[in-house]
Amino acid sequence: MTVKILLTSFDTWLPHQKSNSADDLLEKVSALKSLSYSLNLLRKLPVDFELAPDLAIARINQLQPDSIICCGMAESRQNLTLESCACGGDRDILQTPVNLELLVTDLTATEISHDAGKFVCEALYYAVLKHICDSQIATQCIFVHVPILTADNTDRIVADFLSIVKAIASIKLARAND
Repeated sequence: MTVKILLTSFDTWLPHQKSNSADDLLEKVSALKSLSYSLNLLRKLPVDFELAPDLAIARINQLQPDSIICCGMAESRQNLTLESCACGGDRDILQTPVNLELLVTDLTATEISHDAGKFVCEALYYAVLKHICDSQIATQCIFVHVPILTADNTDRIVADFLSIVKAIASIKLARAND
């Protein structure tokens, strides 16, 4: 069984941004040929509160992925951060069912966050989690914020991200074998 994983990233949104680090990360990961699962990319989503979720949900419905990893840039952060939840208005909070503590075990450049940022990243995460819940589809979703990639951190960030992708794929394979 090949696990289908949908990876999303955003485009830039501020004039000083030459690229989006989340998209840069997906470009690096997609260039690797030795992965044992099917990576499907939805890159450079528009930084738009309605359009980004609509495009992602349309792709989810088309692809029917086993797992979804949404990615966004967090310029002020130093590590990858896995978001535990997303807010969708007045105290309407959805949490990922994925055990993030297991995902970060032994990772050197990753931590868990409980604040997805109150911007389009959180809007996308919330919309995808809500779609999964409302549609009762058998997929799981996490959101990963990516710091600016530098010569000093890129190898660690890519290694941790690949470990996260592998762990997400393993969770789905374990469920399929139960």
